[in-house]
Amino acid sequence: MSLPQTDTVTDRSSPNASKKRRPDWWLMFTKFLSHGTNIASVAPSSRFLARQLIKGIDFDNVKCIVELGAGTGPITAELLKVVKPHTKLIIMERDTDFCNRLRQRFPQADIVESDVAKLEEVLDQRGVDKVDHFISGLPLPSFPDELCNTFLTAMARRLSPDGTFRQLTLMPWVYQRFYRSYFSTVKFNFVPLNIPPSGVYLCRDFHAKAKV
Repeated sequence: MSLPQTDTVTDRSSPNASKKRRPDWWLMFTKFLSHGTNIASVAPSSRFLARQLIKGIDFDNVKCIVELGAGTGPITAELLKVVKPHTKLIIMERDTDFCNRLRQRFPQADIVESDVAKLEEVLDQRGVDKVDHFISGLPLPSFPDELCNTFLTAMARRLSPDGTFRQLTLMPWVYQRFYRSYFSTVKFNFVPLNIPPSGVYLCRDFHAKAKV
């Protein structure tokens, strides 16, 4: 699942490129058809789901937020509306087409084309020791057990003591047991205004209970 590129690259496409591009929902849908469970959703998240993911974050005091699996950027868009200049915002996405779309939409953002297996490498390159909040659009229950354990353990090493791991899901309540196998505190918030109706897991207090 790894990709070699981890540096931020600013998009240099023509100013008219966005006028000719296909809609975000079409790009997401075709990716889902071609990659199946490697893509978390058949359509971009609604603004209601995106806002639920970032609800409760103290943007006045947060120092670093990392978004994982940004797709076409509906959550990124909401983050950029409220993030403060003193906050480091890192957007990670492994799919090249999604990264190109993100760079077109958000040329000011730090878009990193990388697999989550390189999470700590990406953070080290940017001088980040601790992250206040991880916001994930990754299809974690579909990950191989070893990769899931490796990623979540690395994430926990970098999560600040009062930090949160926030995970969207398209299958409300189904994966509570999965996330509770990794976190002592798991709260679920249902978001009906999404296609399909979805939700957010708000997780704290990681514990190293391996699945393998």
